Amino acid sequence: MDIDPTRRNKKPRLLSEAEREKLADFVEAIHYSSRYNDDLFEYRHVQLPKQMLKAIPKDYFDGSRGTLKLLWEDEWRGLGITQSLGWEHYEVHEPEPHILLFKRPMAGESAQ
Repeated sequence: MDIDPTRRNKKPRLLSEAEREKLADFVEAIHYSSRYNDDLFEYRHVQLPKQMLKAIPKDYFDGSRGTLKLLWEDEWRGLGITQSLGWEHYEVHEPEPHILLFKRPMAGESAQ
C-alpha cells in the first residue's frame, strides 16, 4: 500500500494566511473516526465538512479524479486536521471525496 507520488503535489504546497482564514470556520466540524487496524497498520478516516471542499485551493485537487490529491502532512495540518505524529494520508474515498483515509504503522512495525 505504497503512496503513489503522482497523486501528490511534488512538494508540500503551504496555505497562505488568507487561505487558512477561509478554512478556519470549518475546523471545529472536522470529524475523526475511531481507529481500526490490521496486522501492519492503524487506520482512521477524517471527514471534512462538505462545504469546506469549496474553500480548499484548487491546486490541492486531482482534476482527473475530482477529489483531493494525497496530501503531505504539512498540507493536511494546514487544513486544520489535527492528529498525533506518524499518520499519512494514503487515499481519498472517491464516492465521498470529503472523506480522507489515513494510516500509520502499528507500534513496533516499520513503515511499508
